[in-house]
Amino acid sequence: MELTEITLNGYYTLILATIVLLVGQFLVKKIKFLEDFNIPEPVAGGLLAAAIIYFLNFQYGYVFNIQKELQTACMLMFFSSIGLSADFRRLKAGGLPLIILTVLVGFFLLVQNGVGVALASMLGLDPIMGLVAGSISLIGGHGTAGAWGATLENDYGVTGAITMGIAAATYGLVAGGLIGGPVAKRLIKNMGIQTVNTAPNNANLEKTDGNNDANNTVFEKSDSVRLITAVSAVETLALFAVCLVAADYMSGVAKDIEWLAQLKVPTFVWALATGVILRNVLTNLFNFDMFDRAIDVFGNASLSLFLAMALMSLKLWELADLAGPLVIILVVQTIVMILFAYFVTFRVMGKNYDSAVLAAGHCGFGMGATPTAVANMQAITDRYGVSHKAFLIIPMVGAFFVDLMNLVVLQGFLMLPFMK
Repeated sequence: MELTEITLNGYYTLILATIVLLVGQFLVKKIKFLEDFNIPEPVAGGLLAAAIIYFLNFQYGYVFNIQKELQTACMLMFFSSIGLSADFRRLKAGGLPLIILTVLVGFFLLVQNGVGVALASMLGLDPIMGLVAGSISLIGGHGTAGAWGATLENDYGVTGAITMGIAAATYGLVAGGLIGGPVAKRLIKNMGIQTVNTAPNNANLEKTDGNNDANNTVFEKSDSVRLITAVSAVETLALFAVCLVAADYMSGVAKDIEWLAQLKVPTFVWALATGVILRNVLTNLFNFDMFDRAIDVFGNASLSLFLAMALMSLKLWELADLAGPLVIILVVQTIVMILFAYFVTFRVMGKNYDSAVLAAGHCGFGMGATPTAVANMQAITDRYGVSHKAFLIIPMVGAFFVDLMNLVVLQGFLMLPFMK
């Protein structure tokens, strides 16, 4: 069959991406399974779009090419938002447990990628595919899967990395939501803790403890909500613009520096690093009032558009030969996550009720995303009682500290001789 290529410019790409998001929003509202497992709206709509495109390719030979510059800009804005949210003063708010869990999660990154690379090699795949079925997709989530997938395809010649990454990230969201509750319940049962009839709502954790100022750092529950105005929007966009310009400039500079060129540092890493520097320099040295909610809004919107565009450009037919090995790797990764949370996370974090809730949270973002982690913990605390510690430190670790560590670990793995 003769292939017919259809190229979409930026306008049509943006229009279709927003349609995909609206369809995804409708699907998540109407299909309980998608809502229960926190499947992102762009993923729900994007996978449907990818299936339609697959049908059009299989039946009529159509191939769609979208405008990559717009997709790349959205990706860079998302990673810039992670960097701009990385306020290191929050380490003090979390205390020693936050540091311990952060180090523990860093160790788990090594385990998860080690398992992925070993299994990929055993199954005859490119070892780099083990990273895709490791922390790139599972701890990194859909955004990281799409970003690294593009880098691996363009710079390392790994065919199907984006498709495999999106599939693995979607599996991880479901698996993370399924295993967290049973792991924590087994641990709590072993401690002899009974259920409570009326557990306080964890959405109001900061209200149950008047001295818990640290919670107010994480949960935005102030009496007067700060509105996103035109001025605050322009200020926030200016911060994003600096990150994008710096990322573009540093990518060009890196090509002229031999050791940086060998590292093949992805452009989004520079965007994230610039955001971290901006955040901590402006807030700590110049007392700049960083508007976190505006950063989150722009970052989340950019991520949604990026995922919609990435999923629209998926070539599902490239996943056919990878489906079997991918399932094997993901099932083993799930077992490893359960064992690590049960035997390591629980014990290192104190072998008490809080550590059991933390284990549920670790299953959530260790396989899926921070919202999955919070949902896991909510299910446990609604039944057994509140856990201030877990709801304080899990969002901090899952929201941005794990992303910073993930970038370092992944870059380290790619430098290993057997990964070439």
